[in-house]
Amino acid sequence: MNSSALSYSEEEEKRVTREKVSKPMLWLGMVSMMMLFAGLSSAYVVSHASTKWLKFELPQLFYISTAIIILSSVTMNSALMAAKKDDTKGIKRFALMTLVLGVAFIICQFQAWDFLTKQGIFFTGKTSNPSGSYLYALTFLHMLHLVAGIIAVFVVWVNASRKKYNSGNLLGIQLCAIFWHFLDVLWVYLFLFLLFQR
Repeated sequence: MNSSALSYSEEEEKRVTREKVSKPMLWLGMVSMMMLFAGLSSAYVVSHASTKWLKFELPQLFYISTAIIILSSVTMNSALMAAKKDDTKGIKRFALMTLVLGVAFIICQFQAWDFLTKQGIFFTGKTSNPSGSYLYALTFLHMLHLVAGIIAVFVVWVNASRKKYNSGNLLGIQLCAIFWHFLDVLWVYLFLFLLFQR
């Protein structure tokens, strides 16, 4: 066997090994995040039943955020589909759109928090209430994870610019897409939870 064939075999073996390790690690991380938010949701429900609970309307910007993050899942999926078709320009275009939508989501979150504080809803302090504190905690934790997702999408965009993705090398963009869709589903869950558990 010549050296080039051996090199190709070694690269293929490394790729398969990375795939076998990376995906389970990602799923383990996402399960841990799910447990964190499940615990906070349970604490929210218990506090709702045992404390003086302040009811207030969710900011309209949360509805806009929801539409934005759902759309971003569509663009992220389009980037993955482009990679499967060896369409480097498509990957870059849709990854960039996902980045823009992710940043727009974060801007909406900050504006929503600003709206809440102007309505007298605070995270902590003498005038704070558990209902507002939990809302800030849940949405802030989600945003932190979304920042990690944005960094991952940016890495995808950079790698696409270097033409690292194609139909035979999808691992990086697949991992990013899985995580991004998870963040999307997590936000929709939080939004509906906060909407109906007030």
